[in-house]
Amino acid sequence: MKKNRLGTSDLYVSALGLGCMSLGTDKKKAASIIDQAVDLGVNYLDTADLYDFGLNEEIVGEAVKRRRQEVILATKVGNRWETGRDGWSWDPSKAYIKQQVKNSLRRLQTDYIDLYQLHGGTIEDHIDETIEAFEELKAEGIIRHYGISSIRPNVIREYVQKSSIISVMMQYSILDRRPEEEIMDLLAQHGISIIARGPLAKGLLTNQGMEKLEEKFSGKDYLDYSYEELCTILPKLQQLRPHHTLTETAIQYCLHSPVVGAVIPGASSIKQLKENVDAANAPSPSEQEWMQIQQLSKANQYEAHR
Repeated sequence: MKKNRLGTSDLYVSALGLGCMSLGTDKKKAASIIDQAVDLGVNYLDTADLYDFGLNEEIVGEAVKRRRQEVILATKVGNRWETGRDGWSWDPSKAYIKQQVKNSLRRLQTDYIDLYQLHGGTIEDHIDETIEAFEELKAEGIIRHYGISSIRPNVIREYVQKSSIISVMMQYSILDRRPEEEIMDLLAQHGISIIARGPLAKGLLTNQGMEKLEEKFSGKDYLDYSYEELCTILPKLQQLRPHHTLTETAIQYCLHSPVVGAVIPGASSIKQLKENVDAANAPSPSEQEWMQIQQLSKANQYEAHR
């Protein structure tokens, strides 16, 4: 599988990564999916301390401990769970980050993290302090590089200007083209890669898209698409490249831009994994097909967090 350089770093990741959040808690099943992914050329695994209260990191760590040198491990920090309190709270403080990286290392059964990401962020955060934490971890060799996971333009701009992030993880798909208008150019100018999550739009951009539409979105909107609009656009996208699956079209659409380092759909089965791998290895849309996809879909824009 093709590998892309993340930013200007020494990390070369497979064009298709594995978003580990959807692996579930069955350790044996999850390990088999991870093993199969690596065998098929996927070297980028993305998890977070948030997923299943750290269990996801444990599962990933156990699955790859014998193949550590074959994979790029990415995890995230910033969401804090405290016993006795309801839900998660946000904590991007230096003290919390430097404390939690130790727990992630233990769960992942490794002594370094390839890509450590801030799992959110607001413009009200003490951003300089957060950057300081990541820079110190990098200098100590605990992490190789760091990035952020955010769709907030104001937050992204701050980190682009102030930090040495190599990547920004953000939602990006045919149905969510918000990064195209302003973020892609900004990141390209600064040599920072996009890691595209949600490229299949909760399953809508797969060959089972109409089934997913009825199952999950019957009568509901998806971003700025009404249910009725989705009923129209999904079959048209499928028909646009009749010799390719919609999964192939969706993943290749995201990979079309050179600023996208990897797409990270999840996979809860070997079957889904293989479909995603096939899609990542499929031919790109022609320029004419690319333009038709853009004509069928909306050039969405970020409205908040300006």
